[in-house]
Amino acid sequence: MIQFDFQAPAALFLGSDWHVAEAQGSRRFRTAAQALRFAIEEAAPVSLKGASLELDGQRHSNDQMIWLYRSPDYPLPRKKLHKPSRARSRAVAIKEPT
Repeated sequence: MIQFDFQAPAALFLGSDWHVAEAQGSRRFRTAAQALRFAIEEAAPVSLKGASLELDGQRHSNDQMIWLYRSPDYPLPRKKLHKPSRARSRAVAIKEPT
């Protein structure tokens, strides 16, 4: 079982790659859950490519952020996101964070 504190303060880095995200600096959130919600529901999809979430001295990659947002432990209501048609969809493998 993975321990993750969704209520901890967090810093969100967004950018088209990690260099851009780091150069632009972080956006601070009162909780990691709010940061995840913003990243997945509000930020431009291209900015997730270089995204990372930092809390408690640890960084979580964009794949880990998506996994955490989809986790049954995620405490906030999720926005219904538009799903692409089958013809346009492509499989994306999401790995459980280590």
